[in-house]
Amino acid sequence: MIEMIIEQRRRSLGGGMEVGRVLPFAKRRMVGPFIFFDHMGPLDLAPGIGRDVDVRPHPHIGLATVTYLFSGEIMHRDSLGYEQAIRPQEVNWMTAGSGITHSERFERARAVGDHLHGIQAWVALPDGEEEIAPSFSHHAGDDLPHWVDGGVSGHLIAGSAYGLTAGAQTRSPLFYAHLDMAPGATAEIPGGHKERALYISAGAVELGGTRYESGQMLVLGAAASRVTAQERSTVMVLGGEPVGERFIYWNFVSSSKDRLGQAAADWQAGRMKLPDADDAEFIPLPDGPAPSAPAMS
Repeated sequence: MIEMIIEQRRRSLGGGMEVGRVLPFAKRRMVGPFIFFDHMGPLDLAPGIGRDVDVRPHPHIGLATVTYLFSGEIMHRDSLGYEQAIRPQEVNWMTAGSGITHSERFERARAVGDHLHGIQAWVALPDGEEEIAPSFSHHAGDDLPHWVDGGVSGHLIAGSAYGLTAGAQTRSPLFYAHLDMAPGATAEIPGGHKERALYISAGAVELGGTRYESGQMLVLGAAASRVTAQERSTVMVLGGEPVGERFIYWNFVSSSKDRLGQAAADWQAGRMKLPDADDAEFIPLPDGPAPSAPAMS
């Protein structure tokens, strides 16, 4: 059963870079612990692109960022000292916890050009773990179990589903998978979680007798269901258990509005460490005070 359809909204990140913002949505802020979902590209980046396309150093608290690419390459650097390129069918999993800063650079594109296409999601940390120590991990190969079944080629990005478990450490029950579907292929969307959704990254699918197109997220009920590709399609399936009310301000997520204000003050005052290679250029705090209510995108 489809509870809601969310259309991506185009958002500029500056420097000519646009994303399709899906979550948060005014009428549906989260799906399980997933509180943010951006569709990056598809976008051709020419050799010699300016540094204004890069995502400069910025902070996070209270969440884990999950970056996954279909094509292209992004260079990650963070305040823990990690420097890690992410490539297709790999995962950069960065747990912000009590606070971390990072940048995302298009260095390969700058050198030789690139075709960028992928998803960045945020997973809100559960109660009692919002302020854990920050950490970073990179996952590829066997950490992202792969299967092929009846015209469906799948990668499990995080959590447990389809009888498999991915390598990234998650802090609450969830699943997140990438399905490449041949025309006419049918795939099950795992049940067993209170909240689930699928997002069509490319192509078109049929569910419940209705056709849905690229750029749409279908928020589903808890029962398992099946989706059929109407053409060659790329589908992300995700879900999990709710973690409770969360507020968002800029790049911060917390169950406490006061904590959002403190994080903003720490960033503004320079109390959050920057990645060493990027100290000279960082993203400033948005104008105005931290809001007293969650910001909607």
